[in-house]
Parts: sequence; structure tokens; C-alpha cells
Amino acid sequence: MAKNWVQQMRQWMTQKMDLPEDVMMDLPRITMIGQIHIYIENHRGLLTFTEKEIRLLLKQGQLLVKGNSFVIKTILPEEILLEGKIDEVTFLDQ
Repeated sequence: MAKNWVQQMRQWMTQKMDLPEDVMMDLPRITMIGQIHIYIENHRGLLTFTEKEIRLLLKQGQLLVKGNSFVIKTILPEEILLEGKIDEVTFLDQ
């Protein structure tokens, strides 16, 4: 119950103060360039990586990216740059 209230308060503050939602709500920011690059910020860790799939832990659930020939170009504690042919990006609930 308290988590829901905190989430609603963050949403209200974000709207009223015109702040970026990804920062206030602790959401991932995903930037894709065509089907060849995907840059993901604000993740909680790498769960799985193969040349066809990457799975990242998010605050609420997971992010699954499927495709081919994946190569991690950059990996930092909360950021990752993936290169390859991206076919699918899916949010998975907890």
C-alpha cells in the first residue's frame, strides 16, 4: 500500500514540476537507432546475454531484447549499448 502511495506521489510531482519521468519514476530510458543499436539506461543488471538475446533487470520487471549477432559495445553499472540486428523488445512483468 505504501509503495503505491509513493508511486502516485512521484507521478504527481513529475507532472506538476514538469520533470523527466524516467528520472523521477526510476524508469528505463531506451534509445534505438534503427534495428542496429539499442542504448538502455537505468537498468538494474544484466541477467542473460547471448548473441541472440539479452535480458536486463529493471526496477519493475525485466527487459528482453531478441535478435541476431549481438555484441555489447559498452556496459556500465546502469547503462548498456548493444549492437546487432534487433528484432524484438519486450517488457516482462515481475
